[in-house]
Amino acid sequence: MQSGTAKTREWQLDYEPEQPRAIDPLMGWTSSGDMKQQITLRFETCEEAVAYCERRGIPYHVIEPQEPLRRQAAYSDNFAFRRLDRWTH
Repeated sequence: MQSGTAKTREWQLDYEPEQPRAIDPLMGWTSSGDMKQQITLRFETCEEAVAYCERRGIPYHVIEPQEPLRRQAAYSDNFAFRRLDRWTH
């Protein structure tokens, strides 16, 4: 897998669920009657997202992004003698 950074500079607005999800007794599918859970709005800046919420009267909570911890790893580390755990496919 690769950890890409596409679409990580945008601010995203997700609505809080208004009602809990329910499991269908016949099929076992998870469903909800809350249509706002399907909406995701994206903004260029935090200020745009906050201004949108304030104009519409939407309560909001800003979660600041955290810088990901990147670990340098080489392919040859998979076969190093200092490796403590077993090598598996």
